[in-house]
Amino acid sequence: MSGPKHVIVGTAGHIDHGKSALVEALTGTNPDRLEEEKRRGITIDLGFAFLDLDDVRIGFVDVPGHERFVRNMLAGAGGIDVVLLVVSADESLMPQTREHFDICRLLGIPRGIVAITKSDLVDAEMLGLVRLEIEEFARSSFLDGAPIVPVSARTGAGLDVLRQELQRAARDAPAKDATRHFRLPIDRAFATKGFGTVVTGTLMSGSVQVRDEVELHPLRKLVRVRGLHSGGKTIERAVAGQRTAVNLAGIEHAEVRRGMVLAAPGLFSPTRRVDARIQLLPASRALRHRAQAHFHQGSAETIATVNLLGRSQLDPGQEALAQLQLKDPLLLFPGDRFILRQFSPVVTIGGGMVIDSGARHHRRSDSSVPAFLETLERGTLKEALAALIEAAPRGLSLAEILARTGWTEAQIREAAGQLVAEKRLRVLNEQSFVVAPEQAVRQCAAAIRAAVDQFHSANPLLPGIPKQELRGRAGNPRPELFQAALEDLLAAKAVSVAGDLVQRAGREISLSPEEARAKELIEQEFARTGLTVPSVSAVLEKLPVEARRAQKILQILLREGVLIKVADELVFHRAAVARLRELIASYRQQRGERLPITAFKDLTGVSRKYAIPLLEYLDREHVTRRSGDERVIL
Repeated sequence: MSGPKHVIVGTAGHIDHGKSALVEALTGTNPDRLEEEKRRGITIDLGFAFLDLDDVRIGFVDVPGHERFVRNMLAGAGGIDVVLLVVSADESLMPQTREHFDICRLLGIPRGIVAITKSDLVDAEMLGLVRLEIEEFARSSFLDGAPIVPVSARTGAGLDVLRQELQRAARDAPAKDATRHFRLPIDRAFATKGFGTVVTGTLMSGSVQVRDEVELHPLRKLVRVRGLHSGGKTIERAVAGQRTAVNLAGIEHAEVRRGMVLAAPGLFSPTRRVDARIQLLPASRALRHRAQAHFHQGSAETIATVNLLGRSQLDPGQEALAQLQLKDPLLLFPGDRFILRQFSPVVTIGGGMVIDSGARHHRRSDSSVPAFLETLERGTLKEALAALIEAAPRGLSLAEILARTGWTEAQIREAAGQLVAEKRLRVLNEQSFVVAPEQAVRQCAAAIRAAVDQFHSANPLLPGIPKQELRGRAGNPRPELFQAALEDLLAAKAVSVAGDLVQRAGREISLSPEEARAKELIEQEFARTGLTVPSVSAVLEKLPVEARRAQKILQILLREGVLIKVADELVFHRAAVARLRELIASYRQQRGERLPITAFKDLTGVSRKYAIPLLEYLDREHVTRRSGDERVIL
């Protein structure tokens, strides 16, 4: 039987409107965990408490209301499923109420409840006026039509109704996906005596178990899960949606800070550049191209340079595509919501959603970028994958796609299969699952064919071009793309391959009469001289062709096996080498397997200049084996 549904409810509202007191009245836990908070009566950092309502377990994130502590509020707002907007009956809407509301709206929190706290301090008429003001304020927002519940933490009035509304909202909230890759943004890190490093956060996706290995970003450090806690209880496994404390082994708590992320190991990379859609609040100032802003995502914070795409300024209330250059590397995924706060003075001005976390640098004049980003943002997974791959003509591996999107392997393979069936995509390597646009394979094949033709035109006496050289001449495609295109050309009988050489199919070397005569002269000279051959250069300089062609004719004879290269300047005719092998075999029969160098010289009639290279050649051919100063005939 599955466990309860885990839902995060975040409180929001102005300082001293009773958020912490309300959470304590609902749960019996005071979320103010710091002595300073209790002494001053305000929440400074994030506080947590839990409430079980039948089949739902609610984790409350009680966030600070004071303007100075909005950064802490943002750290807790990232994982919220339902917002509990708290408005005091005796003060109604206040500045931080509005800023918290704007932040929740920009973060895309889909639903919420309004609690009018301290309702016992006002009369019914005043309570009605506050309700009307809230309804007007929430009109056309995600809180339009949301339950508005008057409560009193002191008397308990309205708490049962609020619990019912919380249960209803929690049941309606979409569950976080436990099938996706594990990710937990860290909002607190500390050391506990006897346990060591402990971090807390809301588990955004996937699951984690005790003894799992996880990766800490952006440090890219592997650590081990020593223990897990949730709601004050030790657990063996935490799933998406849970407030979770993770006891880590393999790292000192001083190395960990708020804003870091625990994730599945070996899959993802932090980024300093993302493409996003951003939106400015109606009351904010205009944002100019290349302006700097404070960037908040989950519990992380850094400075972003906002590069507007296709415009020089974004006006209040408008939205636009932008590329954000981040000062610090962060682990981000498409769909992640973020908040932008003005660089100075620091106030919330807008927010947005990450579209591409592996963004390439764009030219502002590139008209194809908006359509590409809109496909990633609004298209189906298949359409988004097609757009990513078509923008990467060198191809993408499964690991590259996964790191850039956060999709699961099953999702990627399914979408890729649909694109293969539509002949828009080619799987270049099934084992590592490298894919490329079908058009890119065709273009690579055309480039290979052109490079082969150019090589033959420039080198009519050479049989073919080495594969590595051909790959370079064809634009240096990734190896899997080059191999797939080459196999297409082989299947079409457009080229042929012999060993490492690629040539046009059916091509034969055609020598001119002058070249044919030169080839004949080279063979005759080496055949005539037996084992006391002249140097290669001495033979070639006598030919009736220039040196470059003479070298290529020599290479033809070597490839045909007519000549055998023993050393750099020593080439022998195959008949002479065959005769040498016969002499060695006859010597073994008559005099045994031991062959001193002097005996070899006498046997062949050659000087030491020829004897040593020939013996080394015979060693390489396993005719002989060196043993001290002698050879053993094999």
